[in-house]
Amino acid sequence: MSEFAESIVSELSALYEGKARQRYGLTQVNQRAHALQAASKARELGLGDALVVAALLHDIGHMIHPLGDKPSSEGIDDHHEVVGADWLERYFGADVTEPIRLHVQAKRYLCTVERGYLGLLSSDSVQSLALQGGLMSDTEVAAFRMTAGWREALSLRRIDELAKDPDGPAPEFGEFADALRACARPSWQAEQD
Repeated sequence: MSEFAESIVSELSALYEGKARQRYGLTQVNQRAHALQAASKARELGLGDALVVAALLHDIGHMIHPLGDKPSSEGIDDHHEVVGADWLERYFGADVTEPIRLHVQAKRYLCTVERGYLGLLSSDSVQSLALQGGLMSDTEVAAFRMTAGWREALSLRRIDELAKDPDGPAPEFGEFADALRACARPSWQAEQD
């Protein structure tokens, strides 16, 4: 395996060990547990390496933005989905980054078009929904359905809500190293970007 892929695994593992120990919003799990539960659920559902990695990393933007631990409690949308996807583009292709970029829009979409979905959201997700734009208009729904990766983003979004169980699985970050390596961009491609 390439040295570049190994450096990705090391950097991400260190980030999750160092910055993902804080509680995930109002839930009883921390960012690390949420990420690992999401990746476990994606793997359990047989969604493939790209969605397993997207599930693992979908909230990385919360850990790398400069807005502090809980900007939503101050009425600030941290745009973590865009921050995270943009940051990850140096390591991964669109099959990983686009579901991450779209997972908040997927929440807005599902709340708009699927009866009962809003009731499945955690209290944090309901609170942040307003900051993230609320329900979609008909025009936004149509535009979302035209966006590449929207179906994968819906899968990621559904997994996101299932990954907040204080008694859920607690695998190690390293259990997903092979998926991270498999999805890593070639080092020459990352250098050109």
